[in-house]
Amino acid sequence: MHRSGPPAVHRATGARRPEPGHPLRANGARRPEPDTVPGRRSRALCAGPAVGPPGVRGPRDPRGVRGPGTPGGAGPTGQPAAVGPERSYGAGLFSEAATHMRAQRGAIRGPWRFGSRSVCAHLSRARDVDMPETTLLLSEEVREALDARRPVVALESTIIAHGLPRPRSLAVAEELESLVTDAGAVPATVAVLDGRARVGLDKHGMERIATDPAVRKFGHRDLAPALAAGASGATTVSATAFLAARAGIRVFATGGLGGVHREWTTAQDESADLRLLARTGITVVCAGVKSILDVPATLQRLETLGVTVLGYGTTHFPGFYLSSSGLPVDWTVRTPQEVADVMRAQRALGGPETALIVAQPVPEDEQLDPSLHDRVLAEALGECRERGIDGQAVTPFLLDLLVTRTGGASLEANLAAVRANVRLAARIAAAR
Repeated sequence: MHRSGPPAVHRATGARRPEPGHPLRANGARRPEPDTVPGRRSRALCAGPAVGPPGVRGPRDPRGVRGPGTPGGAGPTGQPAAVGPERSYGAGLFSEAATHMRAQRGAIRGPWRFGSRSVCAHLSRARDVDMPETTLLLSEEVREALDARRPVVALESTIIAHGLPRPRSLAVAEELESLVTDAGAVPATVAVLDGRARVGLDKHGMERIATDPAVRKFGHRDLAPALAAGASGATTVSATAFLAARAGIRVFATGGLGGVHREWTTAQDESADLRLLARTGITVVCAGVKSILDVPATLQRLETLGVTVLGYGTTHFPGFYLSSSGLPVDWTVRTPQEVADVMRAQRALGGPETALIVAQPVPEDEQLDPSLHDRVLAEALGECRERGIDGQAVTPFLLDLLVTRTGGASLEANLAAVRANVRLAARIAAAR
């Protein structure tokens, strides 16, 4: 039965929906006449005609619709098609109404870009109203930088909440963001606050992460239950890389990665960082993997997972607290521009989304004394076995023991590595 009354109004945008049979689509583009598109059905989200005149085939837009303007199609007689004017399907691909409608259904995912607008930015605004429990919130500064294609560097928050004594943690957090800003990029510290995944923290949010003892530590697997429960926590490498990539950020700086734990053959303990990086397109600047881990096995695992490792200014893989682990790397780069070139080549190749690891050694004059490192680590590993500590408790136990028994020297080496990585990440982001 036909319902009488005024045309329906879209509740998110206030736009009137076209009446049945109306010649306009949802985004205002006129529906082509049937005889101009033989055998083709028009697409409601395409900004312009789906195809050109009969016999002309154009470039395929990201939704699989061909537009006019590219040779290569065959005309009705089998002859090469004529070349028509070029048409861009970038900025006009999604109308505001269609974007909000699809955002409400959760149908658009990932940090895709069309033209100069970030779909993720649209989603964050739409979900902030309609889906608050699952919102990825970008700070205004980060959102504006991404929309303007200015360099942005993601920073993890676990080192702030759980890696440093208070109140020094807040001072270090502010220092790291200042290093990014001084290098001409925008810092985006990532955390979860009150069930909201946040990319870019304001002063109050940073203070909460740095000073609140109730703040937990969230890996990638913890994000969904944390959002659903309205929890707050600092993000590890895996969670930070995931959320940063979802926001459209391409560069992330940290201290050291997780990896394969020692005695893996019996415990089969492996950090979630590795698998997440194997399916996330982001460049991670680090000082290698934590030296308490099985570094040779971790490098082998990264190779198996297809994750590229670049040594920055070195032919050997860094040892986190140490400048070198003694293990070689296959590729060496020496400038931020060379890293940016690899990033561009990686995107141009397509294929699976994987991270690019840029391993920069801590400066030799700031590394932990190698003999002290080896002695204390051996003692800590033995004590860990004696106490029966395993699983997620191993890493914090070993790191805390290293800090205590080196008189804080391991912590200073860690911070020296993080500072250098943050500076380099900002330069890479500016070069790409």
